[in-house]
Amino acid sequence: MNHIDKIIEKIEKNLRIDGKEGLELYQNADLMTLGRLANHKRFSLHPEKDVTYVVDRNINYTNICVSGCRFCAFYQSVEKGYVISKRELKDKIQETIDLGGTQILLQGGMHPDLEIDFYVDMLAFIRKNFDIHIHGFSPPEIDFIAKKSNLSVAKTIRILKKAGLASIPGGGAEILDDRIRQKVSPNKCLSQEWLDVMRQAHLAGMRSSATMMFGHLEQDFHIVAHLEKIRALQDETHGFTAFIPWTFQPGNTQIKVKKKTSVEYLRVLALSRIFLDNVDNIQASWVTQGEKIGQTALFFGANDMGSTMIEENVVASAGVNFMLPESELRHLITTAGFEPRQRDCYYHYL
Repeated sequence: MNHIDKIIEKIEKNLRIDGKEGLELYQNADLMTLGRLANHKRFSLHPEKDVTYVVDRNINYTNICVSGCRFCAFYQSVEKGYVISKRELKDKIQETIDLGGTQILLQGGMHPDLEIDFYVDMLAFIRKNFDIHIHGFSPPEIDFIAKKSNLSVAKTIRILKKAGLASIPGGGAEILDDRIRQKVSPNKCLSQEWLDVMRQAHLAGMRSSATMMFGHLEQDFHIVAHLEKIRALQDETHGFTAFIPWTFQPGNTQIKVKKKTSVEYLRVLALSRIFLDNVDNIQASWVTQGEKIGQTALFFGANDMGSTMIEENVVASAGVNFMLPESELRHLITTAGFEPRQRDCYYHYL
């Protein structure tokens, strides 16, 4: 039995593989083998044929950002950007509720002039007017707010939680390697800072998702190292609800690379399901891949279709614009042979 066969046998027995084995599998196993192993792992964790999704809306409260990420086509300078008004915020949330939405994803940029009082006021305004789950502020935003307000990350999270923040999205992870981060997002928090925001959120009793954006300047071993860091923190805190890998969209950005293919996306998706044995849910990125590959992802380890995306601006600004109403998302799941189930942020069925 050769080495790759031994790794495959370990996975089939639901034994944990290490980073070296993960890299060898990723580089040497064929696509169908990866898919089969990821599917095996998915059904060992979720024996039923349910595929979940959430009805929510991405609300970008500002597009002003000083991070200077070379992969972002959304951010603007203070002179050209906006900060959302309470009237517009109220209208967007009301429309989300009218469309059956149960949560909002509240994200913005690293705004140089906003301190924690702004965020507390915004959260309090939402909570006063609506009964809706607030999933908001990725780790780079929280890290930036903490530094801007001269507070620890732990205290910043406690303040935001008290004001109404319920859970944290896993954005801004990109690739958790500082050499890569300093090339693609020079002013954003470093890997350990990203991980520490998540650690502090989990210690405060909050749940979060985790992401990986690949297909820019990283190499294969960076992808596996990223998964190792997520798995290690999950061993420690058990706070991650889901993992979402997605491909860098090079349109309108400062990084000129060839866009990753659907096959390359499915390989990383499958590896994520196999490697992250302690993260319950893997989400398909139909927003970047389109509906057909979103469907295919359900056979490569994904058990969740993410959000119906009533509104999405960041990926769209890179020239990618896949949008699906809830009825169409349910149809995609059904025609793939699965059972669509609406969920909340904690993966409870609604």
